[in-house]
Amino acid sequence: MAREKKPVHKVQMTEGKRNIIHQLLKEYDIQSAEDIQDALKDLLGGTIKEMMEAEMDDHLGYEKSQRSDSGDYRNGYKRKRVNSRYGSMEIEVPQDRKSTFEPQVVKNVRKTFQISIRRLFLCMQKV
Repeated sequence: MAREKKPVHKVQMTEGKRNIIHQLLKEYDIQSAEDIQDALKDLLGGTIKEMMEAEMDDHLGYEKSQRSDSGDYRNGYKRKRVNSRYGSMEIEVPQDRKSTFEPQVVKNVRKTFQISIRRLFLCMQKV
């Protein structure tokens, strides 16, 4: 019985992607494959944090710098270690005063995060 071949991702290079790559090369001083992996881990952690901040905005019903009479407020961050295909990383998860916020980007049940593509697009639309 023949094994099924995994689909191969075909890279579609655009001018926008080329510009982003050049910016990354400058920002991270990439010299090796390990440098690329570290840069991707850093970008992934930053993306996850921004997505959780957007989730917190939705949860509370107002943005970070706004005031509200909802009775629930932001209450700092807690550190959480997550594993990804790029390795282990520590992220800061926002907390609310009533402890009712449960981010969907990084599930509390498992330490390996699962990014919901739908949530990613919703988050990106807000920016």
